[in-house]
Amino acid sequence: MDDESTATRRDANTTESARANRGWWDRNADDYQVEHGTFLGDDRFVWCPEGLDEVEAELLGPAEDLAGKDVLEIGAGAAQCSRWLADQGARPVALDLSHRQLQHALRIDGGKLPLVEADAGALPFLDGSFDLACSAYGALPFVADPVRVLREVHRVLRPGGRFVFSVTHPVRWAFPDEPGPEGLSVSASYFDRTPYVEQDDEGRAVYVEHHRTVGDRVRDVVAGGFRLVDLVEPEWPAWNTQEWGGWSPLRGNLIPGTAIFVCERV
Repeated sequence: MDDESTATRRDANTTESARANRGWWDRNADDYQVEHGTFLGDDRFVWCPEGLDEVEAELLGPAEDLAGKDVLEIGAGAAQCSRWLADQGARPVALDLSHRQLQHALRIDGGKLPLVEADAGALPFLDGSFDLACSAYGALPFVADPVRVLREVHRVLRPGGRFVFSVTHPVRWAFPDEPGPEGLSVSASYFDRTPYVEQDDEGRAVYVEHHRTVGDRVRDVVAGGFRLVDLVEPEWPAWNTQEWGGWSPLRGNLIPGTAIFVCERV
């Protein structure tokens, strides 16, 4: 949370959410990369704070099949996942709403990857431009209209294309966002879809996150034109001893922290 902001639960539309989150990531990108850069690496594909790696998960398909594939990464941050995809022979494009996050991508590799600054709800690509799309905690947790994003991804994918995205597991919204024992008691209704908003003294949103239940996410996927192939709930691995915000070994061994939706374009 920003030093001058206060947290609340209230409605936040598409425009307000995008404006707030672009500003938040621009302001916090430096600290984020310092805090999490070592865990994420420069060229790893990590799906979540649990540490699930695409090398083992193969949610986009076997690594040997990625060569020559056009791949769109949405909410790419410093493009770590795209860099890994390029190492497999794929042709990734890293897209993010935050200018400052993409500057970190330039810092890491000097501009070797195509970088695009754009809103996921209005993708600046022609129909059928990509074979695959992916998003590791990018865009979808922060948008007011996830179906709009899914339809855009559907549009730019070729027939049979796969879209895989990870988000905070919906059940986590019923618990405080704390890594310790205080984060293990239900404190809110799982069914309350009211967005989490951090706002300044004048009531302007500076950060917005939107809650969808598991059922909501499934319906969104279908409404976006996709078929749900798999829903992955990574378990907390023994090797991972770090805390990441509300994620921790204590909580991770008891309740799911991440949901990964594996979808195919119908």
